[in-house]
Amino acid sequence: MSDLTPLSELTAAKRIVVKVGSALLVGPDGTAHAAWLADFAADVARIRARGQQVVIVSSGAVALGRRRLGLGKRALSLPEKQAAAAAGQSALMRAWEEALEPIACAQVLLTRDDTEVRRRWLNARATVETLLTLGVIPVVNENDTVVTEEIRVGDNDRLSARVAQLVGAEALVLLSDVEGLYTADPRSDPDARLIPRVSHLTPEIEAMAGGANAVAGVGTGGMATKLEAARIASQAGCATIITLGTRARPLAAVEAGAATTVIEPATTPRAAYKAWISGSLAPAGFLTVDAGAAAAVQRGKSLLAAGVRAVDGRFDKGDAVVIRDEAGREVARGLIRYAADHARVICGLKSGAIEPALGYTSGPMVHADDLALAAQAETR
Repeated sequence: MSDLTPLSELTAAKRIVVKVGSALLVGPDGTAHAAWLADFAADVARIRARGQQVVIVSSGAVALGRRRLGLGKRALSLPEKQAAAAAGQSALMRAWEEALEPIACAQVLLTRDDTEVRRRWLNARATVETLLTLGVIPVVNENDTVVTEEIRVGDNDRLSARVAQLVGAEALVLLSDVEGLYTADPRSDPDARLIPRVSHLTPEIEAMAGGANAVAGVGTGGMATKLEAARIASQAGCATIITLGTRARPLAAVEAGAATTVIEPATTPRAAYKAWISGSLAPAGFLTVDAGAAAAVQRGKSLLAAGVRAVDGRFDKGDAVVIRDEAGREVARGLIRYAADHARVICGLKSGAIEPALGYTSGPMVHADDLALAAQAETR
C-alpha cells in the first residue's frame, strides 16, 4: 500500500484518461444527457487549466444511434449494431463538441489492431500525442462500424486501459454506476463494504466483481471488466480510479474525498514501456551504428540515420530492432520508424536528406522515447 490518496493520484498525474459509459452519457429518452455533459466538461476544463492533459474514452454511439434508427431497446444483430454506431457517432461527437466548447475536441476511432499491431500503435500514438500538444481533447471510441465480434476490444473499459497504455497516462478514471469496488454487489447485498485501495489484483479481489449494470440497460461492462482494465493499466504503470459517475462533477468529487476505489500501478509508465521493448518483443533486425551514434543513444538521444552504418534483417515500421556498435555489442533495442528497405536507403544520410530520398520523413530512425538501453550499455 502507498500513502497516496485518490486526490494526489489524480492531481499529480500529467496525463489522465477518463472513461465515460453509455449509462452516464445517454438519457432515458435516448438522447445525449446535456446537463451531465456540461458539468463534466467544466470538470475537465478545471483540470486542464492547471496544466494536466485529458483524454476521454466515450461510449454512447450505439445507444444514440438506436434512437435515430428507431431500433428501440431490443437486442441488436451485429450489422444493426454497426449501423447504429454509424448513425450515432456524429451525434456523440456533436454532444461532446457542444459540451466542451470553447475547448477543441477531436474524434479518434480505434480498433483492437490499433492498440496491438506495433505499426498501427505507433501511428495512433503519434496522432493522439499531436492532438494533445495542440491543446485538443481526443475523444476516443471503438470503431464499431467496421469491427466484428472476433476483432473487437469488446468494451470501453478495456479500451480505456489500452489508451492509457498508448499515451503513457499516470491515471485512468473509470466512471461507474457505483462508488467503487465492493466486497459484494451493493445493489443486492446490504452488508457489502467499499474497498478504498487495492495494491495488488489478487484472485480474491477479482472474485468480488459483479456483473453488468442491468438497471441501466445500455452498457456492456461491469465491475469485472473494470478490474480487467485496471490490470492492464497497472502493468502499464497507470493508477486506476473507479468512482461514481452520476455525480455532476465526478472528478472534483474524487479530489474532495468522495468514496472511490484506487488500484495502484505496478510500475511507472516509462519503466513499463521500456521493459516491454527490451524484454517482450522479438527483434526483427539489426542496426549497426558508429561510435558517435552509440554514445548518443547511451545518453538518451534518438538514433539518427546519419549514425547508422548497416541495416540487417527484414522488418516493417514499428518492429523491434537491436542497435549494436561496430564491435557487435548490443547498445539498445527500439521500435524503428522505417521499413527495412527504406532504412537501407537512408542509412548514413543527414536528417535533411531523408525526405528527398524517400518522399517522406518519419523523423529519427529510432526515437528516444522508443529506445531501451541494453543492460551492459547502461553500465558502460
